[in-house]
Amino acid sequence: MACAAPSDSLSTLYRDHHGWLAGWLRRKLGNGHDAADLAHDTFLRILAARNAAAIEEPRKYLATIAKGLVVDRFRRQSIEAAWLETLAARPEPLAISPETRALILETLLAIDRMLDELGPRAREIFLLAQFEGLTYAAIGERLGVSVTTVKKHLARALAHCLILAEGC
Repeated sequence: MACAAPSDSLSTLYRDHHGWLAGWLRRKLGNGHDAADLAHDTFLRILAARNAAAIEEPRKYLATIAKGLVVDRFRRQSIEAAWLETLAARPEPLAISPETRALILETLLAIDRMLDELGPRAREIFLLAQFEGLTYAAIGERLGVSVTTVKKHLARALAHCLILAEGC
């Protein structure tokens, strides 16, 4: 069975707006290569997500998707830079192999995506419990919520962690 060709509406959308989108991204990023990658990724998202014929304002729609991809790229670069900075501070005998580095970076990115899915309150509660070691009562006091609320949000966050762990 042959793969289905992209719809005519997607071909038209690409032909009519790819150059504009790539130029818009190039101005935003100051880099033609990254702009080309993100323009390509934008159209892949449309191909995977919906019928291009239903898009009423193509440039607005393309810009919205592209902005999200730009944010994702900057977030990834920020996490990667923090990780590389942490690695650089390690003594040489404790250096980590490139394969292990890549696995750890992918895990950090997956955790970041998981935390984004929690919502701001659950994310904050999870981070306070895991990284600051605060008790339920201390978290509740700091955030002005009940211990029951803290437990509920922390349980939800830990459930997300389990789902993430099962996917690894």
